[in-house]
Amino acid sequence: MAARGIPPPDNLNLDDLLDTQNSIADIYVFGFQEIVPLSAGNILVTENSNISMKWNSLIKAALNKRKVTEDRLPEKAEVGEIQRIFPLKTHSSINSSAPDFECIISKQMVGIYITVWVRTELHGYISHPSVSCVGCGVLGRLGNKGSVSIRFCLHETSFCFVCCHLASGGKEGDERQRNADAAHILARTLFPAEARQHLPRKILDHDRVIWLGDLNYRIYLPEATRYLVKNKEWSILLQNDQKGPRMTNHDITRFVPPSHSANHVHVFKHHMFSSDQEITSKDYRGMLLLAEGSSNEKP
Repeated sequence: MAARGIPPPDNLNLDDLLDTQNSIADIYVFGFQEIVPLSAGNILVTENSNISMKWNSLIKAALNKRKVTEDRLPEKAEVGEIQRIFPLKTHSSINSSAPDFECIISKQMVGIYITVWVRTELHGYISHPSVSCVGCGVLGRLGNKGSVSIRFCLHETSFCFVCCHLASGGKEGDERQRNADAAHILARTLFPAEARQHLPRKILDHDRVIWLGDLNYRIYLPEATRYLVKNKEWSILLQNDQKGPRMTNHDITRFVPPSHSANHVHVFKHHMFSSDQEITSKDYRGMLLLAEGSSNEKP
């Protein structure tokens, strides 16, 4: 989510985004970009606890608003139903003062912020949370661009979430800097070693890798993008997508989904705190990318 340097209002309602009244997940990972303005002063200060704490406060309130009332799980999951990791909270535990979700780890680097929330019942099965930050901005090192990555293990499966903000620029050829930023993130991200633990330290060594953020890749179709999106002409959009066919780095292309086809829906730039969507020939932004790591560990 690109916050555009605007602090969230106190009454920001995240219910529609999370949709916890209709369905609820076991783990929520929130990735933000530009939670502070990317001014010269701010890029020298890696963390602003007031802003990150405000976001976490809003997330906590939204996730813990819903109280599950099911007494038991269905005997058999229906076709297409998401398989849960752990049983739902039962009726007998609803009155407990413990929150439904708690933050296990979060980290800010200038405008990039990632925070991970897990159902309370799962905490005992999560281990080895850690963080790695890579700055790719000014001088190739400062944090106005780059990534914050979080690693943890759920049971025996290792997860890596990469929240990034790649180079901007709408001119033809600017995507090369975005590709370079992604390559630097893959090369320089390194999680700390732990004694007597054979844990993955590089991004692609994990069992499951999810890359999200403001990738800043664009679609060059003057005056036509809004019409094509409205009519779901994904194949035409993909033909003009900077990401995908123009990416040559082997490690980066692993993050282009196998379903990079007319069935894959992109995420477009839009105004925060507004229902108005702004789609132009240059406004294709971030998307969620999933890759399987190189580890031989079974999930």
